Amino acid sequence: MSAESTRTAMDGADNLTDFISDSTEAMERYLTFRTDNLIFGVSTNYIIEIITNHVITAMPMMPNYVKGIINLRGQIVPIIDIRLRLGKPAIEYTSTTCVIVLNVDSVFIGIIVDAVEQVLDIDYSRISSIPASNREELVSGMISMPDNKVVLLLDCETLVNNS
Repeated sequence: MSAESTRTAMDGADNLTDFISDSTEAMERYLTFRTDNLIFGVSTNYIIEIITNHVITAMPMMPNYVKGIINLRGQIVPIIDIRLRLGKPAIEYTSTTCVIVLNVDSVFIGIIVDAVEQVLDIDYSRISSIPASNREELVSGMISMPDNKVVLLLDCETLVNNS
């Protein structure tokens, strides 16, 4: 890919549709992204930026889901293909593929996703737990959207601690 170009996660957020509950309960903003036809949400509190063109330096002797590292303004950031980390098959990267750079407890990590979708305001009271028999280790909860889609909420702490 070409030279690294970046944009912050919140650029263009005004153009995105927000899902706002009628409730006055505690709310949090989530950036949604698509991977393997699943929609995930990650709290915007963790997001540093979204990189659309990136050069990844491969590292030897790493699990297949660790694609390598990038140098982001002097900070070395490991890059994980979230699709592979979830045990899904690899695909060719496209023009919509991007890296979401996260800061989880002062640990920087980048996740490669198929496409970024929108920013949503999610009411904590609307978050459901994952059924125990189908529990995915990287998912902390889920929320049903008005259009009958389900957003799985990414557990960033588990992602960092178990990757």
